Amino acid sequence: MTKSGRAQAVAPLLVACSMFGTLLLMSGVEQPAVRVANTDSVGPRALETQTTSAVIRDYLAAWNSLSHALDENDAHLLDADFTGLAREKLSDTIAGQQKLGLRTLYQDRQHDVHLIFYSPEGLSIQLLDSVEYDVQVLDHDKVQATQHVRTQYLAVLTPTEVRWKVRIFQSTPE
Repeated sequence: MTKSGRAQAVAPLLVACSMFGTLLLMSGVEQPAVRVANTDSVGPRALETQTTSAVIRDYLAAWNSLSHALDENDAHLLDADFTGLAREKLSDTIAGQQKLGLRTLYQDRQHDVHLIFYSPEGLSIQLLDSVEYDVQVLDHDKVQATQHVRTQYLAVLTPTEVRWKVRIFQSTPE
């Protein structure tokens, strides 16, 4: 692929990564600032403190596994934290960057999480996350593009035997 052809391929990858919420943590960098909004109005089911803590812990762990999966171009690294449509879309993103010979790195800066719905039967939690991060696209370890992003993501998490998994994960207009 020519240099201009590769550059043209990088721009859509940045957009795809933003669309699918591919926030990554560059290795050796501090953890992001995380703020969780008041959860008193989440309903229709009451949200226990333990549940809130577990959801936030597992949601942030999902960002971390996503980071490693996109950095290493290995969709299997998503298995512990993603399921369903979110897993499929992120796997497609990884396959796309593999095909182009690219890697993506993100520096997670900040999360402002609002838990907005907890289903009556306790089988899903919906949240909005206003995030801020830096993203780099690398071609054979050479930086091709760098971008600072502020956006909002919608996520739906589903409980499994021992943790919450992200089932829906998409960028939304702020």
